[in-house]
Amino acid sequence: MAAERTGGRGTRRRVHTRARLLDAAFEVFAAKGFGRVSIEEVCEAAGYSRGAFYSNFDSLDELFFALYRQRADLIAQQVADALAGDGPDLDVPASVDRVTDVLLLDLDWLLVKTDFLVHAARDPAVGQSLLEHRARLRGAIADRLARARGHTALPAVLGDADAAAHAVVAAYDGVTTQLLLDKDVDGARAWLKQLLTALLTDGSGNQE
Repeated sequence: MAAERTGGRGTRRRVHTRARLLDAAFEVFAAKGFGRVSIEEVCEAAGYSRGAFYSNFDSLDELFFALYRQRADLIAQQVADALAGDGPDLDVPASVDRVTDVLLLDLDWLLVKTDFLVHAARDPAVGQSLLEHRARLRGAIADRLARARGHTALPAVLGDADAAAHAVVAAYDGVTTQLLLDKDVDGARAWLKQLLTALLTDGSGNQE
């Protein structure tokens, strides 16, 4: 029994250490950029030794990917949760409002995300993992749009639900790129709301 309790404490400690390393890495990567950060800097920010780092991650690349996956999965879950409440009819403006109200629009995250995109573009294995994540995000959106087909019409130019989901993610990418430059979070949220409503309706906010 004592061994089980000790094992449980060890597991909780490991989870806590990993979480602290991820939080510290997020701050350091956002401040300096992925390519300019060392393992020592992450350890110093977290208050741990290199031993603690290597007991959780094999490399800085692995930590970076774990950090990206953690935040990206949060966004996918935010979108899925915001779209889950409607019945078969999809109130597009109301759904867009819910999504954009909860969606993570954080400048530090966008800096880290941009670093990761550049990294993924140069590493096919990382790039494939990123494509798989983005496919999950689009899938959450496409699933909700597909369930509304027959009840709520989408603009014909978008084609099917999968194509519409691609367009939604592209709009998010465009707005967040602008946000990196002008730093206007409230403006980005309002613009994304207008853009998605126009994209998924007839352009005036009225559904077909």
